[in-house]
Amino acid sequence: MTSPSHHRPGGGFRNPWPDAAPHGILDFLRWVVLERRTRPRPADPDRAAFARVAPSFAVPRADVDTLTVTRVGHSTCLVQLGALNVLTDPVWSQRASPIPFLGPKRWVAPGIDLDALPPIDLVLISHSHYDHLDDRTVRRLIAAHPEAHWLVPLGVAALIARRGATHVTELDWWKETSVADARITCTPAQHFSGRGVGDRNATLWCGWAVDAGGWRMFFAGDTGLHPEFRAIGERCGPFDVTLFPIGAYDPRWFMRPVHVDPEEAVEAVAQLDPSRGYNASRHAVVPIHWGTFKLTDESMDEPPRRARAAWARAGFAADDLWLLHVGETRARRREW
Repeated sequence: MTSPSHHRPGGGFRNPWPDAAPHGILDFLRWVVLERRTRPRPADPDRAAFARVAPSFAVPRADVDTLTVTRVGHSTCLVQLGALNVLTDPVWSQRASPIPFLGPKRWVAPGIDLDALPPIDLVLISHSHYDHLDDRTVRRLIAAHPEAHWLVPLGVAALIARRGATHVTELDWWKETSVADARITCTPAQHFSGRGVGDRNATLWCGWAVDAGGWRMFFAGDTGLHPEFRAIGERCGPFDVTLFPIGAYDPRWFMRPVHVDPEEAVEAVAQLDPSRGYNASRHAVVPIHWGTFKLTDESMDEPPRRARAAWARAGFAADDLWLLHVGETRARRREW
């Protein structure tokens, strides 16, 4: 049997599309050692510019006709699809790093205290990088929410199970599973993986689509712009809410294969939902992957400005772009 095109011969995984291979260590050194000496980085705003507001999610669960999204920080959100509580790429640590005192430090405290979370039903993991899969957070969540079901891409289940999780499902792209009344699909993404020396691309990366209680969400994970967004929308949509990354994109020559910029994010969202006018669709889009960890060279406040401008140029309804403060909860009632 022929292996899927995103499976690397001999083991591991790859992006199967042209010009989608991530840059290697020599290009990384060119960026951080040479280019940063000649290309000044824009100034960041004061950290006080990133407000943390009090969340207002439903406890313990939302009613069946309500969808809520609460931004915890970076790619971590609490999504309530009616009575189903979903957590995406949970990171509560102060640094996105395997070492507690090194690595990118959080600019804003998490929008929800971990101990204040409602009962968690699903945890969606997009890939193994430290800003998306944090060991200390995983251990705390497993202890506090032992009945939560973890959905992970190929190769990641063993890490979660070793921390004590008893409900873990590992999927390949386009594979589906059911948890209680929810249908979950693992979707393609353009990225890479690795947590140490020698394991680059040993595990898969992905997005997730969840259909539960008449609500549909898409969590894109971490991704560059790839040709499968239209297929994701056709197979798993239409979506009520999409969580899509907009940050960590500069310099473009280095980041383009693995991180969209805000304009590409809006382009991808349009591909997810090409047949419905946004003024009528009520498809909310929540920008993620910005304003929490300083990972690349753009200023920390640039991604939302560019996303808002690109959204307006596309002619999409302003109310459907949910640019949330850390901790902010936005809710939508079902329209009958």
